[in-house]
Formats: sequence, structure tokens, C-alpha cells
Amino acid sequence: MPRTARVNSDKSSTYGPNVTLRSIRTKLPAPAAPGAATAVQWLTVDAESAGQRLDNVLLRLLKGVPKTHIYRVIRSGEVRLNKGRVQADSRVAEGDVLRLPPMRLAAQPDEPQAASAPPREFPVLLEDEHLLAIDKPAGVAVHGGSGVSFGVIEQLRRSRPDAKFLELVHRLDKETSGVLLLAKKRSALNALQDQFRARDTAKIYSALVFGAWPDKLKVIDQALLRTTTAAGDRHVKPVAADAEGAQRSISLVRVACRYEGATLLDVTLKTGRTHQIRVHLASHGHPIVGDPKYGDFARNKTLTKAHGFERMFLHARLLAFDHPAGGARVTLESPLPDACVLLCETLAAAA
Repeated sequence: MPRTARVNSDKSSTYGPNVTLRSIRTKLPAPAAPGAATAVQWLTVDAESAGQRLDNVLLRLLKGVPKTHIYRVIRSGEVRLNKGRVQADSRVAEGDVLRLPPMRLAAQPDEPQAASAPPREFPVLLEDEHLLAIDKPAGVAVHGGSGVSFGVIEQLRRSRPDAKFLELVHRLDKETSGVLLLAKKRSALNALQDQFRARDTAKIYSALVFGAWPDKLKVIDQALLRTTTAAGDRHVKPVAADAEGAQRSISLVRVACRYEGATLLDVTLKTGRTHQIRVHLASHGHPIVGDPKYGDFARNKTLTKAHGFERMFLHARLLAFDHPAGGARVTLESPLPDACVLLCETLAAAA
């Protein structure tokens, strides 16, 4: 089935010795010689970086610093935002003050930089002068970092060397396929991310889970807590709503089709937490088929052996938003990938 897109038109505080907000530079000092480490630095977020994720800001500014090192110092708490600990996906605002620890500027041999990313284009759902929407395949990270040398954004930038601006508007897990939105202008990025934060977008995912999903379970309102393992991997778990660090998370679930031993669900996100769908469904005893982190590993292995299905069955099939230029409502849809369609047909035939 061809890829299609449907468009509907309807402070004055001291942060270091003898350093105040008024005297902090808005750009980093010139980099040190390769192999050397910088001193502790203080950076004021400017208008250009406002609204961006912390990791994206640092990846852009700290040229020559390995991505794995940037994510490591964020996780360890060495990077501070207005004196407090911060997450890689936290948004920064104009005037925020960042403390950056000493950084080594020479890339290590086993840490390839973005320049080594092979150029690659992806199936386009919609493209104009403001935005680019692609159909991301499963198994491809959206960006490099945390052990991943490069992802969609680095590959697209390599394939489009003349592009003046190209940034991710949102994220999809590496194992998740489907609609991924990128901005080609700063104004478009800010407008679209404002919509995501205000929950003015519509996001629907297709998920195949093990077992018979109960018809009455249509709303999951379960707080989630994001943690980091000793190995540096992200892990999310359900917690009580009043637990420290808990984030309220809401998913709407509708049964799309039933098979023997599995259920195809439409899941609408009302909040956009890390691994939200995967943890919500697994916490109710119905993990997503093929999920390598929160899934049923024994059944995944059996399914792979029986049907050759080797990915996670989670697909971002619909994304709706207001176009950043003009405000027309845009609805983008991605059909189920062939491997997912084939599995559903096989399960239906066996019923």
C-alpha cells in the first residue's frame, strides 16, 4: 500500500564565583585544543535555543564532544539548569542558565561523529517549506546518543547538505515505526512544539498485544516514573500518583481486532511520556508483541520462531496538528508496515 498523507483545511542571581546573570556569555568560549578538557562553563540560553530539548542544545553547541559523553554528564547530574538537575529531554527557556562541566573535545575512535552518518532519505508523507513528515521504519533511532552513533536526523542532514535548518519536532522509540515530524524552519519548530506541549495534537498508535484485551478497559490513567539503570539505559515503571517524580500519564485504548491469543489495539495518547504505551499496556498484563524491554520474552521468541516476526508491533499510524503557517488542520497517516500486516493475516487465518 503506498504511503499517503491527508491534509484537511478546516534575574539577578549568582551562579558561580563573581558571575551573575548579567555577565554570563550567550555563546560558549572558543573550543580548547583537541584532547584537552574545557573548564566549567556557564551558558545563558538565547532566543534561538528557547524551547529546545537540552540534549539538542548541547549537541549543537558542543562540537567535538562525543555524544555518549554529553548524555553521560546529563544523566550524572553534572549539567545543571538554574542550579538544579535536569533530564536530557527537558525544555530550556530563554534566560535559563546552564552549568557545563569540563568536557573533553576529542572524539574517541569508537565514537563516530554525525559526519560519519551515511546519507539516507525516508518515505515522505508530506513536505513543504515549513515541515517534513516521514514514515520512519522500525529499528532506526531518531537521533544519535546513548550508544547510538547516528539516527534519522543525522542521516537526513547528510542527505540534504544545503538544508539551512532541520530539527526533530518529537520522538519515536527506535523500535517504533510510523509518522515522524521534522521542522525546516525555527518558527515552525517552535509553533509545532507548542502544540505538542499544549496537547493540541492527535496521536494514534497501532499496537498488537498478547492476550485478550478487556473491552471495558478503555482508559489507562497511570502515573509513570522514568529511571536510569546502572548501565545508563532508560527504564520506566508505573508508580502511585503521589510518588516522587511521578508523571501523570493517560492513554485511551480501543480494540481494533481480535485474534487467537492476541489483540490489535488503537491507542490514543493524551500525554506523551517516555515508553508510555509500552509500559501502560504491559502493566495491565498485555505486553506489546515483540517488545524487547517490557515484553514477554518467551512468547516473543516463540513468535519469531513460528512466524519470523522480529520487530516490536507498535506503529504511529496517525498524527494530526495545525499547520504552523496558516493553521489548517493536517492529518498524516501511515499504513501498517508489511511485516505487521502479514502477521495479522497469519493470526486471522489461524483463528
